[in-house]
Parts: sequence; structure tokens; C-alpha cells
Amino acid sequence: MHPVTRGSARLVLRELATADVDAVLAIYGSPVATEHLSFEPRDREQVEQIVARSIAAATATPRTEYALAVIEQTTAELIGFGRLALDPHQQRGATIGFALRPPSWGRGYGVETVRLLLALGFCDLALHRIWGARSRFNEASAKTMSAAGMVEEGTIREHVLKAGKRRDSVVHAILEREFDPCL
Repeated sequence: MHPVTRGSARLVLRELATADVDAVLAIYGSPVATEHLSFEPRDREQVEQIVARSIAAATATPRTEYALAVIEQTTAELIGFGRLALDPHQQRGATIGFALRPPSWGRGYGVETVRLLLALGFCDLALHRIWGARSRFNEASAKTMSAAGMVEEGTIREHVLKAGKRRDSVVHAILEREFDPCL
């Protein structure tokens, strides 16, 4: 499925473009925005490679990854990055991830982003189960996934190695029958 465009009242998910590197760098290069993510802040070259890989993955057959720009409709600005990746270990399953620019936090954009990713998975791709993981210290992400209908399932112990330390991840998931009607 390419290109992907899916919108809500305030946001649009769209395919990444080469011109998005600076906006993605504002997220992935930020120590604040990446504090609870599974990696250290990225530099420009790394972000260029991520965007290039995402663009290439968008036209792969079969497509297994949807790395998408989160665009605020009123300003047309890229405020976030959302990802849905098909899970090779589960038939009709996928993982999601998302990150927003810190100035966009606290406005409900995270919940809208997650709902858009879930709608992509359940309504467009006919998936059965979608899950995401968060740092156990990321309470904002816990509230976001819960508000989108995802259920906390448990902890993957010492799942992530970041800054030389092992960190637990908390799993949240939702099944197709639990998802609100497709947007």
C-alpha cells in the first residue's frame, strides 16, 4: 500500500520525503525527545539514512514497514514521526512507535497519532494485533496508549540497552475487535 495518507481532525499521516530530514532531526536529534526512546539522539547523517531507508521501504514489495510523517493540518508542519512495522513472528500483527517534537507535547497529538496508526493497521491492513513498548518511566506514553484503547500487558525485562544500561520496556497492545470503528 503506497502512498499512505490518513487523517484526523488535526493531523495527517503521510509518507516521508527527503525534504523532511530537518524536521525529523528536530525530533530524533533532541535529547529531550529521545529520552525515553530506545536510542541515543541521532545526528544529521543518521537521520538522512533513516529517512532514505523509510522512503525505500515504502515501495518495497511486500511492504513491511510504514514510517510516516505526522503533520499538523493547520500549520502543515511535521511535528512527529510514526511507525507501524509488520511483526514477522505473528500473522497479522505489527508493532507501533511514535515520537513528537517536545513543543507539541501535552496537546493530545500523541493519542491522535496512535489512533491513526491503529486505523492504518486495522482498517487498511486488516491486522489482528498491534503492540508497542515504552520505557517504564514514560508515563505520558502510558497515558497516550491507554487513551487510544491499548491495554498494558506486561514488562519485557532488560529489553533495551541505552547509555550502557539495560532498561525494561512495558508492552501495550490492542486487538482488532477492541478498536473503535475505523476512522
